[in-house]
Amino acid sequence: MQNKEAVHRITIVGGGAGGLELAVRLGKKLGKKGKAVITLVDASRTHLWKPLLHQVAAGTLDSHADEREYFALARSNHFEFRLGRMDGLSRDKKEIYLEPTLDENGIELLPRQAIPYDNLVIALGSQTNDFGTPGARENCIMLDSLAAAERFHQKLINCCLRAQTQDQVAGEGRFTVTIIGGGATGVELAAELHMTTKILSSYGLVNFHPEKDLKIVIVDASPRLLQMLPERLSEAVARELRSIAVEVHTNEKVVEVSKSGVQMASGKFIPSGIVVWAAGIKAPEFLKDLDGLECNRINQLVVNRSLQTTRDPSIFALGDCCACPQGEGLPNVPPRAQSAHQQASLLAKSLTRQLQGKPLLDFTYKDHGSLVSLGNYSTVGSLMGALASGSVFIEGTLAKWMYWSLHKHHQVAVNGLFHTWLSTWAETIDRVRNPRIKLH
Repeated sequence: MQNKEAVHRITIVGGGAGGLELAVRLGKKLGKKGKAVITLVDASRTHLWKPLLHQVAAGTLDSHADEREYFALARSNHFEFRLGRMDGLSRDKKEIYLEPTLDENGIELLPRQAIPYDNLVIALGSQTNDFGTPGARENCIMLDSLAAAERFHQKLINCCLRAQTQDQVAGEGRFTVTIIGGGATGVELAAELHMTTKILSSYGLVNFHPEKDLKIVIVDASPRLLQMLPERLSEAVARELRSIAVEVHTNEKVVEVSKSGVQMASGKFIPSGIVVWAAGIKAPEFLKDLDGLECNRINQLVVNRSLQTTRDPSIFALGDCCACPQGEGLPNVPPRAQSAHQQASLLAKSLTRQLQGKPLLDFTYKDHGSLVSLGNYSTVGSLMGALASGSVFIEGTLAKWMYWSLHKHHQVAVNGLFHTWLSTWAETIDRVRNPRIKLH
């Protein structure tokens, strides 16, 4: 019997889109054949595709229907799963350290752990960057985790219930949801919220009128929404949002968030019942002090084209938590789900090649375009590269189907084709059996 200690150890920290896909691919390639021990580490017990968080927040997606258990995925895909949150690294000992895991009552469930590695892949994703804005952490919901999305949803339902019994000021909504950030998360959340409140009013909230009783506001410091995407896409999204009475404030920098609302540098103040911060990202704070590894101003680990960190060739990084160059004169690889997917695919090949004594591959980012979903109202996007030189603008039903297929592509990568086919049928049945939105 092969000595497990002598087998090459690949440890992956972070079970998001990139980390989980990498663990599945390596598990099937190397773990199944006993060529390496693949270990995935995550602070959560379940996986949910992060681009779905705005739907969980709005209640149009029941997270339990789409979550996958890491332990079950590990068993079926030939890798090991360790529950815990990384908080340290020893490059000399080649170990990572996990802080103690506590249960819901604050009692220690798992002690502090040390996990060895021969190759370490850090795929911790990103978190919301409030840029040090006064009051943001205390008074905003940061929509970067499942727990935050569920907390927002509960707060939204409670506000809608409360609105039925409160006196309405003439000409004003009973409460306002202000979304700080006009990127994809912000605009998708705004559209989903409008759709949710329309459905809520048909589920027994007879005194609640979505257009009159709810105001949805987007605030962004950039000159237009979706600043990083093509202008035509931005204009189409803005037009669609205006048609459903979403209020948009561009060129407005938020300087403070209080319990009563949002203050902007121009002097404007937006009274708000709920404030969501969806502007900007950064990698987890502890990465900037991680045993001497190089990082940039938003805590991303700096890597070369092979995705190796610049100061340790045995440590790799992928996804939102890494600063990966595209070439001279070009910006770094953008922090998108498609970037993490492409990097995971390349790294699965590279780490396999390394065990065979072959050189690592260099990463080349391929921009397949951008899609923004506005719930049932519309989907717009631009496709890059393969279809034409430049980009092709799409909207409507075709764009909706392509947006839906992005999620299915991730499910196939993680669950396989057959299980994805079964789960898709289950989702279809659930849509008939269950309410269109989650009401609790």
